[in-house]
Amino acid sequence: MADIFEVLFGSKARVRLLRLLLLNADKEFSFEDIKTKTLLKKSEVTKELNHFSKIKLVRERSKKNQKLVAINGQFPFYAELKNLFSKSDIDTHSKAFQKLHAIGEVKLVLVSGVFLNYAKSKADMILVVNNVNRTKLKTAMSYLEAELGRDVRFVLMNSEELQYRLNMTDRFLMEFLEHSHQEVINKIPELKRFAAGLKR
Repeated sequence: MADIFEVLFGSKARVRLLRLLLLNADKEFSFEDIKTKTLLKKSEVTKELNHFSKIKLVRERSKKNQKLVAINGQFPFYAELKNLFSKSDIDTHSKAFQKLHAIGEVKLVLVSGVFLNYAKSKADMILVVNNVNRTKLKTAMSYLEAELGRDVRFVLMNSEELQYRLNMTDRFLMEFLEHSHQEVINKIPELKRFAAGLKR
């Protein structure tokens, strides 16, 4: 499935940069921050920021010989753009989720928080992975955060820890399962029955 925003806005680089700036409207970013968080090339960041500057979509200032960039809240279509990019869609990030398959034996991926615009969630993602590769996990999460435009708060555990938490009715896990969440990967069929029991 094609990324709707990439089709509408013309490029992945532009979409990533817009997401980062619009969803973190209260923050200023250095050039290096933007490169790191979006995983874009220097030339791509420069090109898009130049476009944004021409239409006054961003504001810039210098601090200690470093240029800082932020979204311009006075831009005529700021509210409309922010509302559009705030509507996170799981399908939009499906390519990013595929990266998770390489991090180990993935048993479960549940999402909430920033993925579902559910601010009350204490975590954005629960990962149950056996034999996890930490390097690949870091790479996958960096890619996912670049696509999402936000930091992702995730909880990682293996199958044994999940079973332990379920047995002791761990409060954090119970709250996560009782409230707004969505399955991305579920290879633990008994979890659905457990979650269904909580909602009775």
